[in-house]
Amino acid sequence: MPATQIRRWKTLAVATSAVLVGITLPTLTATPASATTTAYDSTYYKNAIGKSGTSLKSSLHTIISSQTKISYSAVWNALMATDQDPNNSSNVILLYSGVSRAKSLNGGDVGDWNREHTWAKSHGDFGEVTGPGTDLHHLRPADVQVNSIRGNLDFDNGGSAVTNGGGSKVDSDSFEPRDADKGDVARMILYMAVRYEGDDGFANLEPNEKVNNGSNPYMGKLSVLKAWNEQDPPSAFEEKRNQVIYDSYQHNRNPFIDHPEWVEAIW
Repeated sequence: MPATQIRRWKTLAVATSAVLVGITLPTLTATPASATTTAYDSTYYKNAIGKSGTSLKSSLHTIISSQTKISYSAVWNALMATDQDPNNSSNVILLYSGVSRAKSLNGGDVGDWNREHTWAKSHGDFGEVTGPGTDLHHLRPADVQVNSIRGNLDFDNGGSAVTNGGGSKVDSDSFEPRDADKGDVARMILYMAVRYEGDDGFANLEPNEKVNNGSNPYMGKLSVLKAWNEQDPPSAFEEKRNQVIYDSYQHNRNPFIDHPEWVEAIW
């Protein structure tokens, strides 16, 4: 290439660079891959958007504490609606086992399904009282025997297979749900920890890193629950359940189904 052409090319390159330096490019804000948006962000969750840590937890507590409470006897019919089998309207899907069972088989006998408190009633001593004892966001239909095996155990990994448990495991101090229910359980437990903060006559429920919590108002293990939330994202079944509770019963939502990334933002 002749020297004059080289000089012209360099001059053009320098001029072009100068022009580009003068251009102000739009600032791009990265959105975390796990972040979600919902139709409720500008209404229901408007006071929580953009917050994290204790500020987010406090805002969510205020939001979800506005709810309609139902009686424990009313929970039977409510679960028949919230946990209805999408492929068979006469059945409900059971937590832990994943079995589809007739709605009419609700009760306490072998082969029946009953009302499982994922946040065990004894962890905070709230029993079946209207409030935490009847909150549909942590109550699920479960096989009577599987429910009995779970008892009031904390949640953790490990153990031996639960008979008819769909892959769930149990040991002396903890219960591990089947993979398809791990995220559900995590989000239900963490909902309870935000909803019940000790300001309404009930215990302040909190997750911790222990098992064998007994009657203390704690549930473990938090690190495992967080991992389960990541491992098993909200399913269509879980999202529909959240909507039915909001529309037809309690008129409040589980924020961790709508925004699973808020688990990490708080804990």
